[in-house]
Amino acid sequence: MGLSVSRMASSEYGKTKKTSLGDLPECCVASILVHLDPTDISRLAGLNKAFSGAANSDSVWTSKLPLNYKYLLDKASMDANNEVEDFKTLTQKEIYAHLCSPKVIDDSTKIFCLEKKKGEVCMLISAKALSITGIDDRRYWNYIPNDNSRFNTVAYLQQTWWFQVDGEIDFCFPAGTYSLFYRVFLGRPSQRFGWRTCDTSHVHGWDKKPVRFELSTSCGQQAIKQCYLLQQENWVHYHVGDFSVEDSNIPTKVKFSMMQIDCTHTKGGLCMDSVLIYPKGYTRPRKPFAI
Repeated sequence: MGLSVSRMASSEYGKTKKTSLGDLPECCVASILVHLDPTDISRLAGLNKAFSGAANSDSVWTSKLPLNYKYLLDKASMDANNEVEDFKTLTQKEIYAHLCSPKVIDDSTKIFCLEKKKGEVCMLISAKALSITGIDDRRYWNYIPNDNSRFNTVAYLQQTWWFQVDGEIDFCFPAGTYSLFYRVFLGRPSQRFGWRTCDTSHVHGWDKKPVRFELSTSCGQQAIKQCYLLQQENWVHYHVGDFSVEDSNIPTKVKFSMMQIDCTHTKGGLCMDSVLIYPKGYTRPRKPFAI
């Protein structure tokens, strides 16, 4: 009997415990997660305790926040429409999530947020923040409600000889390359008995001469493009050009323009919603900032 007990004891003693991902030190897991996108980090948080702890650590999320995230927090807190939080009590992960939700600034004429996957800025500039030639003359332009706009209002052009819509933004963008678009609709969209309808009776003149788009930055970057506006009854994003930002702590002033100033003919029936600035290559949602 003593021999059998001895054999059992030696057998138990000789067993080797199998290792798993849960045995990895949290610091090792964190050193892996810093190389992943935020969306992947969030998915892996539910894998086990070690991954959960690492996925919530400040060291991981500090590497995902843009270098100028404190500037972005200050910019967001300046507008009364945004929820005020004590940022000193937030973790780095909570700050990242906070900046990924849309922030209204500049008297509700602009919205920005971080793109969730890469941590670069997306921005939307309302038609009311743009300089539109003739906007004060109701014979030509009117602001009309539209539920497909993030601002719920668009500028509608009845008819004009001189079409020009300019704008500019002075902002500390995180380092990266950005694309700028005008969001335009040919026709007058509306809803009737719950159905979306579109009046295209005033659409004219856009097929006679191309529209000219221009972009320039304070650091000397420029882009010029021309195209005809032909697609009706859909919101179209017209790409103006790209610009790059190297230093996120220095404001980048971007000027942009959309014009068709050939006065040999009139043009009309156009809705101007906004100007969008997105990280280059970003897949835009159907409705801007539909988060």
